Amino acid sequence: MLVDVHSHYWEYPKHFNDDFKKQAARARGDVEVDLTVRWEDYQATAEHCEKTIVFGGKARLSGLWVPDREVAAYVAARPDRLIGFMSLDPTQPGWQDEMVEGHQDLKLKGIKLLSMYAGFSPNDRRFDYIWEYATRHGLPVLLHTGTTFVAQAPLAYTIPRLLDDVAARFPDVKIIMAHLSHPYEGECVATIRKHPNVYADCSALHYRPFQLYHSLMLVQEYGVWDKVLFGTDYPFTTVKATLEGMRGLNGMLEGTMLPRLNMDKMERMFERDTLNLLGISGG
Repeated sequence: MLVDVHSHYWEYPKHFNDDFKKQAARARGDVEVDLTVRWEDYQATAEHCEKTIVFGGKARLSGLWVPDREVAAYVAARPDRLIGFMSLDPTQPGWQDEMVEGHQDLKLKGIKLLSMYAGFSPNDRRFDYIWEYATRHGLPVLLHTGTTFVAQAPLAYTIPRLLDDVAARFPDVKIIMAHLSHPYEGECVATIRKHPNVYADCSALHYRPFQLYHSLMLVQEYGVWDKVLFGTDYPFTTVKATLEGMRGLNGMLEGTMLPRLNMDKMERMFERDTLNLLGISGG
């Protein structure tokens, strides 16, 4: 069953401040990025995707704030296809109450953290309540890891070794590191191999094909294909584009002696029983 573990809901530009929009344009050659989310657009490119995990985002430092109630309403309109995660920014007052509300009132089934964008370290012990609550209630936690275009978002808070510390102290939490933590793929692979409940997703990488080839070759050489989950990062890209891009990676190696990615293992990754793996029921 194809499951997209990484997609977004927000209203653009309503949920973004002017600084975020300006920096996003700078990262794309001063062209404004249209981040509008439309279910019809997503669905049109996700023919074989049976379930999709959706979250918004909360990061006051970077100028992004999507109320969980709006995510929950988007998910409730399509309960057969969508699974909602809450977002937390623990640098802001009231985040503990938001976590309880998101789980108990809104029935959201996981947590999304933007630690770099919000400006906090995920292993900061002041925020251990997140991991304690996730452990107690079986909530998976997906974190942005890797690069960004936002100047004020500290790279120091996005490196995978921070989650090595979290996983050692909270080994029962299902943790997903987004984007294979690029450009820190080596640390990501070492961390997901080390901890049974730590995974990575492959979202938003196919449009850098040579980098993705090297990243997945690390996955292959370390023997952790089983720890990688399919994701898109919609609206930045789509299910169809991600599948086509990943399935075509070996094509650019024609005429070389470079090793090939194991496409059978990649296909098994696409069809993984991700919801069962993450302990998500009722999706």
